[in-house]
Amino acid sequence: MTALVQRVAHAAVTIDGSVHAEIEKGLLVLLGVRKGDAEEDAVYLAAKCAGLRVFEDENGKMNLPPSAVGGALLVVTNFTLCGSCAKGRRPSFDNAERPERAKPLAERFVAECEKSGLPVQQGVFGADMQVSLVNDGPVTLIIDSAER
Repeated sequence: MTALVQRVAHAAVTIDGSVHAEIEKGLLVLLGVRKGDAEEDAVYLAAKCAGLRVFEDENGKMNLPPSAVGGALLVVTNFTLCGSCAKGRRPSFDNAERPERAKPLAERFVAECEKSGLPVQQGVFGADMQVSLVNDGPVTLIIDSAER
């Protein structure tokens, strides 16, 4: 399971011209579920994201998690994170998990994030979404459960 995490001043998901979810200060998490991922991956990755110390403390050092700054999470599933561009110019998505298996794992990820006590908003699995954000920093990190 892979998460592309961006520290944001604002982020929103729009579906069919209407804002579906939005947060102010916090983390936008684009979540990719790969073939072979399991619930342990969702639990691990959610704990990492919810506790990620990327907000500045009083000394200007990235040392605080979202909970310390009144932050929230916006989770958007994104199967293209599992894409490979190794061959040719057209990405291969063979590593992305099938929707019927990916959706429950994404839901488990969100449930684990909610257990952290942070406000959590989310997009709609499989929907055509427009994601807007103001990346704060910019701070952008990739966290992969396979690297634990």
